[in-house]
Amino acid sequence: MKCNQKIWFLLPMRCLMFLAAFSLCSIFTRRRLIDITHWWTMLASLINIITIVVLWTICKHNNTTYREMIRYDKGQKSIFKRFLVMILMLFVGIGGMYFAGWICYGEFPYLAPMMIAPIPPYLAVLNIFILPLTTTLAEDGIYLGYGVNSFTPKWAAVLLPAFFYALQHSFIPTILDVQFMIYRFLSFLPLTIWICFRYAKGSSVSYIMTGHWILNIATTIQIAVTSFYPEAYMMLIQQQE
Repeated sequence: MKCNQKIWFLLPMRCLMFLAAFSLCSIFTRRRLIDITHWWTMLASLINIITIVVLWTICKHNNTTYREMIRYDKGQKSIFKRFLVMILMLFVGIGGMYFAGWICYGEFPYLAPMMIAPIPPYLAVLNIFILPLTTTLAEDGIYLGYGVNSFTPKWAAVLLPAFFYALQHSFIPTILDVQFMIYRFLSFLPLTIWICFRYAKGSSVSYIMTGHWILNIATTIQIAVTSFYPEAYMMLIQQQE
């Protein structure tokens, strides 16, 4: 199996960054990890920006651009294909979460309420603009543009980036609970395998990035709703009990 040696640093990088970020926040605030989970979007945006800077630095060192690294094509785009990819991503993503909840918690559907916990409303509004964009650029840049394109044969180009792509979610947020970490990993593994497979097969990365952006927009909108209407979050908590 051939690959760029730097990839073994880049693929697990975000897992370690999230683990370190949540651990440091827990230490400095003197609060348990479970008590700071609602700040996951803020830490994610910060780590996304750091990831983008790392990717930009690598591109500059290799005398290339981010667009070239991810094989971004400027040609005519089919609105129907873009819509189809978005629907498929929603289906695979939501299906993965539901089945992971059934496997790990015996509930179908199961949704982890802390993922849409309220934050200050003004931050929730900023989330809608910052988190989806930075997440799409960071994750698709590192796991697709750099990850998939760094491996041969094709099975490695799909499975290895997809594994770490899903694994990072085990630390978003970081809760040292094995059941929760497995749930988060299994929730995203079907989607990350599908994304990496489609990209490796030559699907337009712009379609994938659009679908990814929409998925993240949906999450930030849910957080905005619970932030402006905390009673909606309390109802969700009560339903989970």
